[in-house]
Amino acid sequence: MTVTRLQAALVPRVEPLRLSLQAASDRMQDSLIGGAYSAIAREAGDGAAALFLPDGRLLAQARSLPLLLGSLIPAVAAVLQRFPAGTMQEGDGYLLNDPFAGGTHLPDLTLIRPIFLDGEMIGIAAASLHHQDVGGITPGSIPPHATSIFQEGLRIPPMRSHRNGVLDRQLEALLVANSRTPDLLLGDLSSQWSATSLGSRELQALAAREGRSFGALCDALIMQAEALTRQALLACPDGTGQWEDALDSDGVGDDPVPIRVTVEKRGDRLRIDFTGSASQTRGPVNAAPAAVLSAALYFMRSLAPDAPNNAGCLAPLDLVLPEGSVVNPRWPAAVNARTGTVKLACNAIIGAWSSIAPAAATAANAGVAAVIAFAGTGADGRSFALTEVMASGAGGHSGGPGTSGISTDVSNARNTPVEIIEARTPIRIESYGLAAGSGGAGRHRGGDGLRRVYCLTGGSGMVSYRGERHCHAARGAAGGAPGAVSRAWIERMDGRIETLGAKAQFEWAAGDRLHVETAGAGGWGQPEGQQAEGQQANASSEREGD
Repeated sequence: MTVTRLQAALVPRVEPLRLSLQAASDRMQDSLIGGAYSAIAREAGDGAAALFLPDGRLLAQARSLPLLLGSLIPAVAAVLQRFPAGTMQEGDGYLLNDPFAGGTHLPDLTLIRPIFLDGEMIGIAAASLHHQDVGGITPGSIPPHATSIFQEGLRIPPMRSHRNGVLDRQLEALLVANSRTPDLLLGDLSSQWSATSLGSRELQALAAREGRSFGALCDALIMQAEALTRQALLACPDGTGQWEDALDSDGVGDDPVPIRVTVEKRGDRLRIDFTGSASQTRGPVNAAPAAVLSAALYFMRSLAPDAPNNAGCLAPLDLVLPEGSVVNPRWPAAVNARTGTVKLACNAIIGAWSSIAPAAATAANAGVAAVIAFAGTGADGRSFALTEVMASGAGGHSGGPGTSGISTDVSNARNTPVEIIEARTPIRIESYGLAAGSGGAGRHRGGDGLRRVYCLTGGSGMVSYRGERHCHAARGAAGGAPGAVSRAWIERMDGRIETLGAKAQFEWAAGDRLHVETAGAGGWGQPEGQQAEGQQANASSEREGD
């Protein structure tokens, strides 16, 4: 049979395999999150799962969490570089979190498992999860004032973690010794292993169903994703777009941290270049390349959303991350606060693209995923620890207003339910809702951010707060207004008010309240009243000219 006839014979089987792989990845994700112990994973959904081919090519990924999905690609590559596929065995597992070897930031532990069928390696299952605590100088392992990776927690280079399906006891002892919440860590790691076990069974069943054609079908799926992405690019005009935004600060100094991107589209290729962005910072807002790749993958997927969810989507992309910059720092830079950097990078890509393809233009998303880590001791003497994520708003666009109180682009984590926070900590949520009016005005308003008021009811503790947009608002588009900035402050029991910056750490005691309001998104188009005023002014000017 010729290659052409073989490809033709495979066509009817490609789509069923795509749907099966997508379903398998989503079931891995459901297993990962449903089996997790910590609130940041189980309630917020801060995890991701995917399937790969033995050579490290992404085969299929779950629909969440984009911030971690893209970073699984460098993680698998780092493991394969150190442990070639030919050395792997059934029941092996590999663990890492090192941002300088395929990881993102230290709380995100990535577990990788090779998949075998009849003695032959047919794929890899990968699962990443944000763990509650992996050591470092503050509870929750997200110190907003860190200046070195060594202050952020236990750093794990790619290493073999499991043999015959059993976690290495010495590694387990090391993990437990370096976490303030060892039970949560081991429980969440067990959930990761269960998710990769499920992925292994699912891929084995699919490979057995397809027989000898399995490898060719997988190649066809990746080629299909590449072809559809290239077609989407060809349908857009050639051009170059630029965008600049800025983080409020790096958490140590007060100066803004510029994020600049140039997007160049030529034919069926796209170049995303972050040259001109700030040099790596002393504070922890640096983003490792694996983290920034998530923003690029999110954007490439948005170009051809019907394409198979695999490595082919990235084939037309050239991603430029200057070494020594905030989007590609050198060791031993601090990186725990990389979320805001990746979100603004994603916003910048979308903003630059809007000048090339105006029909797709939207106002800027709020660009905030405020991460708050609580830890301390309650009045009963028991310790507590919980990390939660607060969303913001989506930008307005030509089709309508932006959505309020939602995670956008790479960070679609869920808000932690009030009941969970109050059940697991001595914290009472006294107010929760939208930060009304924070979305930028326009013909279509930007989405509003969120507001919460936390009250510590007993004991004492420490809070690490990582926000963004306290100084630099999300821009409007087509005449729309920018969104309101974020705000955070402490209301002490004695009535004193202490304003917090975008990165803060503080101690609090019973009766103190933390107020947080996340930023609103930009509005799209001039508000109706302003349009009418503009038309009247133009008409008056024309009459005067006559």
